[in-house]
Amino acid sequence: METENIYIPIVAVCAVREAADHRSEMTSQLLLGEQVQVLDEVRGEWLQIRSLHDGYEGWCQKIQLAPLASPVPEIKGYFNGSFGISNVNGQPMNIFMGTPVYDGEIHAGAFSLCFDGLTHQVRPVANPAELIIPVAMQYLNTSYLWGGRTVAGIDCSGFAQMVYRQLGIHLLRDAYLQAGEGHSVGFLQEARCGDLAFFDEPDGRITHVGILLNDQEIIHSSGKVRIDDIDHQGIISRDQKKRTHHLRVIRRYF
Repeated sequence: METENIYIPIVAVCAVREAADHRSEMTSQLLLGEQVQVLDEVRGEWLQIRSLHDGYEGWCQKIQLAPLASPVPEIKGYFNGSFGISNVNGQPMNIFMGTPVYDGEIHAGAFSLCFDGLTHQVRPVANPAELIIPVAMQYLNTSYLWGGRTVAGIDCSGFAQMVYRQLGIHLLRDAYLQAGEGHSVGFLQEARCGDLAFFDEPDGRITHVGILLNDQEIIHSSGKVRIDDIDHQGIISRDQKKRTHHLRVIRRYF
């Protein structure tokens, strides 16, 4: 693979912002070693990037990224532990679940990254359905964070994306984009564990997604990663004792 204009984060989590400004909202995050293409640069401080794993675009601090110096080894899988340590320039760096684990060192700019000893899901996954619940439950009670993709804070579509990553299935970043993937499931009664349910606003915009555990329960990030009840109309919050989300469509990906 060509490495021209291909960069990687050299920090555990790199914020992706809507604009080249610290005050701009965070729309997503990059994890250590996730590859991006650089599209533009502002003031020598900000890089406009496009993620190679999901096509998502935004702005990152240049100091948190480095250009690949040579083609990278194969990604063996994604870190599946709750706590892990990689090696960056000979120093330990705490990383998050879902971080890519490479089969060898990566050299980027002045940095060397090593992922030795990190546990990861063996690919390909023979039966994704068996992993859905144990992987999703690792995020249970994680605080909701707009743009978040880690157990330190995660949003609804980031949660779906990161759980599915461990299954070897790569989803797009936002809920409305994910709703365009997979195959339609006509009725909630036909749903099975691992199907994604999408929810809309009164104007029809899809703004929320969750992972069905069965045809009566859903795990999703709303305030925190939580398990709630669902029926053909939508989500009923167990904590709030009221309906919180209107069901739009169910999609299946495996």
